Amino acid sequence: MAKKRNIPQKLLPWIEARRRYRLSHAQVQMARELGLNPKKFGGLANHHQETWKAPLPQYIEHLYMKRFGRPAPIKIRSIEQIVSDERKRKEERRQRKARTKNLDDSRDRKPPS
Repeated sequence: MAKKRNIPQKLLPWIEARRRYRLSHAQVQMARELGLNPKKFGGLANHHQETWKAPLPQYIEHLYMKRFGRPAPIKIRSIEQIVSDERKRKEERRQRKARTKNLDDSRDRKPPS
């Protein structure tokens, strides 16, 4: 079995919605930018029972175009890319803080007389 990455709890519903409703990474990003709730997608996606409803992917794209005036985000990133970028950013910050702490500690020491 493949090793499961540690993904923050707040992003897991987005991954589940992507899988369940067959959304692309771009559509998930659009839905997140629109502020949609992934737990409510079931009510938006029941176009099989209510044929007048647009399928969820097209509905998200329509709302995004209406709100932002462009068909898709400029830079598309998957949830996994967002998590890995965040981890890299935090690690770089930790290293930067450690370097500045080491510099401060070395300045505080008195030279031997």
